Amino acid sequence: QAEDGIRDSSVTGVQTCALPIYVGFACDTPDGLVVPVVRDVDRKDVLDIARDLGELSAKARERKLKVEEMQGGCFTISSLGGIGGTMFTPIINCPEVAILGVSRSSIQPVYNKETGGFEPRLVLPMSLSYDHRVIDGADGARFTSHLRMMLSDVRRLLL
Repeated sequence: QAEDGIRDSSVTGVQTCALPIYVGFACDTPDGLVVPVVRDVDRKDVLDIARDLGELSAKARERKLKVEEMQGGCFTISSLGGIGGTMFTPIINCPEVAILGVSRSSIQPVYNKETGGFEPRLVLPMSLSYDHRVIDGADGARFTSHLRMMLSDVRRLLL
């Protein structure tokens, strides 16, 4: 492990972070957008994260978030799908290094090369913005591909 908290696996070539991972999420409130932060997401399962999201969202809407609950994030997830957004380019909130924008899912015709025809599939538009001083473009693309694979069968998230 390096002093900066990054571990490099010589077997897989994948870098992982040894530091705690804090992820912000954009929360629309009557008073405007706020970004509460879920702490230690790397140590929590999906149910724990869902519980934190619910509690922080409620505090945000009730104007009860503490400043500390909006600090320390390194990555944010923003979704405009719930209000009808079909596509957008999320802007990184400094000092974070990346943001994932998720839009409204819809059924779209997707070509199946095995059958030679189109099939209806649920499509979720996503856009990843990242600071190239910190994240290599190829790593950003690999992250997006991995996320797509994980979301294509949500049972993987429970493993």
